[in-house]
Amino acid sequence: MSKPHAHVVGFDDAPFDRRHRGDVLVVGAVFSGTRLDGVLSTKVRRDGVNATSRLVACLADSRYRGHLQAILLQGIAFAGFNVVDIHALHRDTGLPVLVVARRRPDLPAIRRALLERVPGGARKWRLIEAAGPMEAVAGVHVQRCGITPDAARRLIERLQSNGLLPEPLRVAHMIAGGVTTGESRHRA
Repeated sequence: MSKPHAHVVGFDDAPFDRRHRGDVLVVGAVFSGTRLDGVLSTKVRRDGVNATSRLVACLADSRYRGHLQAILLQGIAFAGFNVVDIHALHRDTGLPVLVVARRRPDLPAIRRALLERVPGGARKWRLIEAAGPMEAVAGVHVQRCGITPDAARRLIERLQSNGLLPEPLRVAHMIAGGVTTGESRHRA
């Protein structure tokens, strides 16, 4: 990650109706520094188990793959509770992974929801625990794999051009919302 304008991809899922039970769009915004260079997309199952494999496949098939230096995720789960195994994502791509959240999540509430209402919730909770604690870094909270705390801070600060959320995640959120609902809304 020593290249100042190395490519980074940020993934976020599209909004979906609470009653939706199919696949949900996930958008990846590829950035070189603070410049948008490309957009990736895949779909993951609502409350499913395929988020990690779909992200790995999306990246493996991408023309940006050889240039990417890191992966950012807007939260550890997409499409409800389709939890990403950040250690497997790091292992299978060879790239550092950062889960980014504006606020520290309410882990007891997430644990309750997983164990009481989600099929395979115990396995998904173990993936969240294995990702490690949320750490305050550059005004946001992160879980990390394959990257030191100092390198994570430098990367996030380099990508914070329009607020605290790194630009690849902010833009992925806007694209996913705009494509799905006709216009982007709400802050990422």
